[in-house]
Amino acid sequence: MTARRRAVVVVCDSLAADLVRPDTAPSLSAMRAQSADFVAARSVFPSTTRTSSASMATGCLPGAHGLLGNTMVLKEDGRLVRMSVGKPDFLDRLRRATGQTLRRPTWAERLADHGGAIVMSNVSPGAAYLQDPDSFGHVYHRSGSRGPGGELLDDGLPIEVGAAGDAAMTERFCREVLRERAPALAVLWLSEPDHTAHHTALGSPEHLAMIAHADACVQQVRSTVDALDPDGEEILLVVCSDHGMETVGRQIDLDELLLATGWKNSPQSSDVVVAPNGNAALLYFADSKRVDIPPLAQWLQDQDFAGRVVWGDALAELGLPTDGPLGIALALRHDTAANPHGVRGRSVSVLSPFSNSSLPGCGQHGGLGAHEQQPFLYLRGGGLRPGERGQPASLIDIAPTVLHHLGVAADGMQGRVLR
Repeated sequence: MTARRRAVVVVCDSLAADLVRPDTAPSLSAMRAQSADFVAARSVFPSTTRTSSASMATGCLPGAHGLLGNTMVLKEDGRLVRMSVGKPDFLDRLRRATGQTLRRPTWAERLADHGGAIVMSNVSPGAAYLQDPDSFGHVYHRSGSRGPGGELLDDGLPIEVGAAGDAAMTERFCREVLRERAPALAVLWLSEPDHTAHHTALGSPEHLAMIAHADACVQQVRSTVDALDPDGEEILLVVCSDHGMETVGRQIDLDELLLATGWKNSPQSSDVVVAPNGNAALLYFADSKRVDIPPLAQWLQDQDFAGRVVWGDALAELGLPTDGPLGIALALRHDTAANPHGVRGRSVSVLSPFSNSSLPGCGQHGGLGAHEQQPFLYLRGGGLRPGERGQPASLIDIAPTVLHHLGVAADGMQGRVLR
């Protein structure tokens, strides 16, 4: 690795590409004009933050790295158990159930002997720790901060989710991480506008204020990077979102529907287990119930809430595994209807036992809707010329691009280097 080369990655959680405009996000709009703008960038499926975090960190699709949603089902004591990936103890349970965390190495692991990685994140603990689940570098989060080897850090991140916490984290990131410690990779993951959009209407004054807030955080990072690397050759700056959002048109209780129609035996049974993921759901099956997968998939496809229903070998088309207890992937029905604030994109959403956010009229993500699948992705510096890029691009392309800039091998990654 060239001694002075570095990469800085900033993620504005849930900010769709079409909401980056001069009136909503002037700094991001200015950066777009100065950067390689990958206009065809897409998220992964499910388009959830925790899945996105693992995909960005490993450069691989969910079927390869094994983290399949904000909600997952693991086998514990012979039973399929649904759990939130966002909880601080999830990685310990995943390790006990499968013998590992992610199935592919992260960029933090690959950079452990090449300048290291420091992550500061204000999203859920699960999403934050998935950047470096086995503690090869440093991860700072309000639920606890860890250094190499899992060492608990005294200088944690005592902030709250939301705008004030993002602002405090950004100031510290610029001062301490970028200016003083200068790791090979520095990642800043903002909680806004996602945190607010789950509780309000997309395009509302409250939502637009949080886009402006995230934009100001990006400007602070840009200014710091410009001061450290005036020629723009040594620091590759990546500014992106993990996915966008759709307006929730209605919610369905998929567990209740399966019970009422006889596909599930009882509320406590683990024969068929639904993992709700916003505008998507993954259905897991005990071995004795896998015979029900084809007829249940057809029943789901016939329902008015269904968009795309995928099962069997076709799961690989969505980047999902075709082995193990996962049986069906359901992307909910979506359309291009505009909400009262003129923001297009509407979807059905699945009720979750782990969250009371994203009621009808609010923002949600997870599925295959055009707006939730359209993050923005700007790369500046590192010899990249500015301008639009029309080639396909994905979250899984970010890590190999970063590693290429740093001169570190990206073997085994499914993504490719963006140029």
